[in-house]
Amino acid sequence: MTTPSAHHATGTGTGTDIDTGIDTGTDGDIEAITRVVAAVEASQQAKDPDAFLALFHPDALWTTAHGKILIGLDAISEFTRKVLPAASWDGTVSYRVTHVQFLRPDVAAVKVSQVYRTPDGEGDEGVPLYVMTKQEDGRWLLTACQNTQVHKG
Repeated sequence: MTTPSAHHATGTGTGTDIDTGIDTGTDGDIEAITRVVAAVEASQQAKDPDAFLALFHPDALWTTAHGKILIGLDAISEFTRKVLPAASWDGTVSYRVTHVQFLRPDVAAVKVSQVYRTPDGEGDEGVPLYVMTKQEDGRWLLTACQNTQVHKG
């Protein structure tokens, strides 16, 4: 059995390898994964469902921060098209990759820190886990995702 490779990634898209066994990911993969997370951020900031949905594998599984389970791109699309354009935030959104662990060369578990901040500085935080898969064309897609809201207090 091989041990997956783990990388702590910074917000810049570069990773510091803390290899615990076999290196199954490349710096290019880390950068590509970080670009997907940046695209999630941009699509959320713009409240753009099409840009957001383009990041998903057709058979994706998505669990929202409030526990709603969505299976397949059709279900994710129906939900996203209803809630994203009507989202109530008017401040800033930030997503930052905090850890990437390659389970296989084409499968990565990606921890993310997300903050939705209102214009007055108040913020809601989340810590999603994205399992991403590398496609034959080299693109990384969101495949199994769990969004977890951080409760204050």
